[in-house]
Amino acid sequence: MDSEASTETMEMDINRIMELIPHRYPFLLIDKIIDAVPGQSGIGIKNVTINEPFFQGHFPGHPIMPGVLIVEAMAQTAGALVMAGLDNADNALVYFMTVENARFRKPVVPGDCVHIHVEMVQNRGDVWKFKGRAIVDGVLKAEAVYSAMIARQK
Repeated sequence: MDSEASTETMEMDINRIMELIPHRYPFLLIDKIIDAVPGQSGIGIKNVTINEPFFQGHFPGHPIMPGVLIVEAMAQTAGALVMAGLDNADNALVYFMTVENARFRKPVVPGDCVHIHVEMVQNRGDVWKFKGRAIVDGVLKAEAVYSAMIARQK
């Protein structure tokens, strides 16, 4: 992270997100990030459509976004924020370490625009802990606390 922490917010479009994290279709689960403070907090946006490949089997006739993919979208949002805040992000990847206190309150369905609120809870070296909440139209759909590690590739 830069020596002076910034509290000015920024927005990241899909191109910037793809520069920061390696995920691609069909596993890139965020469309943009708004109100971002790199390394600290932000809101990922996921526009859920019936065209998502997982809806073919989850569940036919009653499509619901899998909870693990909602948590993955939280992690991708946090990962992009962490990478955006690093001075030297070249050859670095973010790896999941833990998921704690995951709660799935209400289903996320096609047509939902999920606002994924993430905030850093703790940072120790290359290990980051975040709290995430998935919200649709002001309604809490899911929440979790999770941690990840920055791994430098050789």
